[in-house]
Amino acid sequence: MNKEEISNLFNQFNQLTALIIGDVMIDAYYWGKVDRISPEAPVPVVHVQRKENRLGGAANVALNVKSLGAKAIMCSVVGDGSKGDVFRKTCKESGFSTEGIIDSVDRMTTVKTRVIAAGHHIVRIDDEITSPLSNTDERNLLDCIQQILQRQKIDVVIFEDYNKGVLTPKVISTVLGWAEERNIPTAVDPKKDHFFLYQKCSLFKPNLKELKEGLLVEFDKADTASLKNAMTSLSEKLNCKTAMVTLSELGVMTHHGGAFHHEPAHEREINDVSGAGDTVISVAALALASGVSPEDYAKLANLAGGLVCEKVGVVPIDKERLQEEAYKHL
Repeated sequence: MNKEEISNLFNQFNQLTALIIGDVMIDAYYWGKVDRISPEAPVPVVHVQRKENRLGGAANVALNVKSLGAKAIMCSVVGDGSKGDVFRKTCKESGFSTEGIIDSVDRMTTVKTRVIAAGHHIVRIDDEITSPLSNTDERNLLDCIQQILQRQKIDVVIFEDYNKGVLTPKVISTVLGWAEERNIPTAVDPKKDHFFLYQKCSLFKPNLKELKEGLLVEFDKADTASLKNAMTSLSEKLNCKTAMVTLSELGVMTHHGGAFHHEPAHEREINDVSGAGDTVISVAALALASGVSPEDYAKLANLAGGLVCEKVGVVPIDKERLQEEAYKHL
């Protein structure tokens, strides 16, 4: 892509609306310092200096989409207690509508609490329910999604699966059918539980670990031949248009129309990989909706994923920084 094409693409992002369906959560942070080891056990004592709540999971995908200039609409289920209130409050503070968020009496709001001291991730505490949605919650969520699809022009649907129970087989198949009827491209960031349910999706983006778990295969990440065989099998089983596998420090590999493209990672100072996958799927999905080729959106998404790894904690992509880097590297 030349500079003019990149500029046009980033401007086009501003005209798009993405519907993000999946497991939303609160990313809670305790920031502090460590001066001593506990006398009760050989663990550090963290003196907490600051607390923060951020949008996480599928909500972090929405943050990335918004940071890129597009409109993001989240559809998910949260608990009807105080943590659900915190999630809604954080959404509104971040400029998001909660029209697609369903309250459930049967579930809790997922909270991932990270304790960080001197730039180091000390521990993470997960408070969650991972069972599938109840029939009532599933029906309410689908009704909400259908209403949004009828009221608004959606340019891409993103499935963000964290295996917390929101993306049930019925939700997946029903929404894929609605998207196909409306010619809306679909992008999937999967986990292994429902790996092969995303039939005929436009873009399927597992990481290498998820690819191997989904296909029940094992090989070294440097074994290109085995990787290509696995991706071919994946594309055939899913009948998807494009498969894109993230390979950490080795970049990304795409499979589209029988052809492979490997995009190496750019050298970065990696501080935290949390949320990088959310950024990758967000950038790739918006570029997909803009009509960009799989090779080009893989390059841009790969670049974006590396940039957010320079930051500590889960943070969305900086659009201006990404555009500057795209001018240099694409």
